[in-house]
Amino acid sequence: MEPPANGKPESANEPTEPTESAEPTESTGTGADSSVIESASEAPAEPAPPSPDPVPAAPETSHSAEPDTSGEPAPPHPDKQPINWGVFLASAVIIAIVTAGAFISPTVVQSAFDAAVNWAGKWFGSFYILLITASLAFVLLVALSKYGRVRLGPDNSTPDFSTFSWAAMLFAAGIGTGIMFFAIAEPVSQYVKPPVGAGETVEAARHAVVLAIFHYGISGWGVYAIMGMAMAYFAYRRRDALAVRSTLRPLLGRRVDGWIGDVVDTAALVGGVFGIAASLGVGVVQLNVALDILFGIPQGIGAQIGLIALSVIMATISATTGVDRGVRVLSNINVVLAIGLALWVLISGDTAFLMDALVGSVGDFMVQFPQLTLETYAYNRPEEWLNEWTLFFWAWWITWGAFVGMFLARISRGRTFREFIFGALILPFSYVVMWVAIFGNSALELIRSGNEDFANTTITKPEQGLYLLLNGAGGKPVIALALFIGILFYVTSADSGALVMSSLSSRIKGEREDAAPWLRIFWATLTGVLTVAMLVAGGITILQQATLVMALPFSFILVIIMACLLKALRQEATFNLARSRAYRNRQVGFTGTAAGLRHVSWRDRLSHTFDHVSPEQARRALDRRIVPALEAVAVELGKENLEAQVHIEGAEAVDPDDERNYLGRVTLLVTDPHSEAREGEVEPEVLERAGGRRVFRYVVRMVEAPAPSYGSGMNEADDVTVRLEVRLRGGGVGYDIMDWSADQVAHDVLDHYERWLEYLGTSSTAHV
Repeated sequence: MEPPANGKPESANEPTEPTESAEPTESTGTGADSSVIESASEAPAEPAPPSPDPVPAAPETSHSAEPDTSGEPAPPHPDKQPINWGVFLASAVIIAIVTAGAFISPTVVQSAFDAAVNWAGKWFGSFYILLITASLAFVLLVALSKYGRVRLGPDNSTPDFSTFSWAAMLFAAGIGTGIMFFAIAEPVSQYVKPPVGAGETVEAARHAVVLAIFHYGISGWGVYAIMGMAMAYFAYRRRDALAVRSTLRPLLGRRVDGWIGDVVDTAALVGGVFGIAASLGVGVVQLNVALDILFGIPQGIGAQIGLIALSVIMATISATTGVDRGVRVLSNINVVLAIGLALWVLISGDTAFLMDALVGSVGDFMVQFPQLTLETYAYNRPEEWLNEWTLFFWAWWITWGAFVGMFLARISRGRTFREFIFGALILPFSYVVMWVAIFGNSALELIRSGNEDFANTTITKPEQGLYLLLNGAGGKPVIALALFIGILFYVTSADSGALVMSSLSSRIKGEREDAAPWLRIFWATLTGVLTVAMLVAGGITILQQATLVMALPFSFILVIIMACLLKALRQEATFNLARSRAYRNRQVGFTGTAAGLRHVSWRDRLSHTFDHVSPEQARRALDRRIVPALEAVAVELGKENLEAQVHIEGAEAVDPDDERNYLGRVTLLVTDPHSEAREGEVEPEVLERAGGRRVFRYVVRMVEAPAPSYGSGMNEADDVTVRLEVRLRGGGVGYDIMDWSADQVAHDVLDHYERWLEYLGTSSTAHV
């Protein structure tokens, strides 16, 4: 369940209202020579060609970089991101207290967690079970609904990674060393001591493998999918920060930028630290066994501390050298090796039996899953078993949710909800089924053939089960391969966990930015110390208990996140409907752009198609027609008691969704004069987010683009032309207004403004 994650948080903008001008608002284009009135890092955010939902201007997303032309101080360097001291101190203090208590009085901590687990299991056990089921149902409904077509990013965006690399990173993100431990430990335990019924029977064997697949399979990935798609949606479509708090903006508005958001991020961080500690604890205990077999390093707390120190060192190296950029490569290598190891066990063992068992386990799972997903054992409740297995796993998935979700968001930009959800559910689950079925059934067959020593050892010392099995499937060379795979999973999980923790405790403005290196090192160290303390206090058992308890606060937040995401998607649908209604004017041809263009000669339009426009020509068009048109519209809007301003920028206006050479942009910004900006908000932020206020934007970008040849000869100097491009906020192909008159530009602005007003009139969430 461990996730490599590269995430970045940051506060965001107000959610509940329609933010910007429909779509074309986002465009950017023109750095006219006029005075630079404002600067702003890229356009906002709503999505969908049908301009996304209207959530108040989203905060900038990835390309942070606010141009400094307005006299504002330059943003901090990525390595010097400001610390969110509220989240940092609260989380560090809570974790430090538990850590110190485990070192000073382990028996007291053990007793406290025993009591807490019994209480949480009794009163919230059914809640955990219902929440996991609801999470899976929620993501499936989104995938199968009309919202499944919504893209995690502008509508013209494409995935950053190939399907194979993406799938490999999914495996590395959510599986890790845990499955190497539980793929054998759980089937053996469930076979010998099932929750109900007699043990060591054929039915117990079949049910044991199903339970392992169930606990480590598709249900938990529903939690990861929710967090991943929620954070990706608000970061890439709403231009909000890649942070947990951003997912709550539709409900809480700008309050998520204050103490409420700090509480949310603190709950995610603290819960995640204990989830990571559980993973690291399981990993070091199991890796220690392999080191003992191969190198004679005795099993014990000393060697385990050394392995934990290794994770801290790797996190330090990553933080100072950028090794985290190799997560993709390591994931690819690790998945190939892990699949190779599983195939070796399949081939070297009773292949025919294992193939039959694999197919049979899939069938058994499909039959039993509907019953298992809501099974609470109300009439014959195995309290201890539930706490140690089902509830622990559900809590483990929840604690890892924010971490894995942030990582999944970073690697999934450009994919639709449907692609993301089915990929996140099916691909890792397929791996889990393959791994558990092969290793779990191999272990059970070994026991059923009479190897009682293997059964007893695996139950009393579950960390030894994998290597006892591999010892009979090739000896030390195979064990060495398993050790290498385990170390890769272990180090990747530790490093990525530290990366996400540092992001959650910083105020990062771009999803591609990292927190300060020292902060990552701090969290890696503190997590390592916590893991050692928990192992000293009670071993893997207390780590499981701590996970179950610490997941409770964030489980309630997960419910709110689902509600907020659904609300945001409905806003987007409403906005798109308003857009389609507003287009009726164009279709009729009485007003708007259609009226402005109907007198244009088609010969003039064709001629313009083959024109090569220079930057000087584009600037003249901006200065003489487009800027005056926008200023005229601004003046008229001002007469209606609206705040309307025209902002002109030069080449510093970078677009995060387009890598073309932008020469500048001019923006018409209309805001509600009765709403207040956020405290400390500077002008560039107003231009990008409008502080969460209801805002309309119309942006024209001056951009270099390949000139069309259509088979005619072209001179080298004529390779490019300049477009004055209005682009939809949801992405897609923009349109060139180079040869438009001032009157036509004004008509186009009104087209989009009317559409925006239509949204305000039809959306129940349009009010601040």
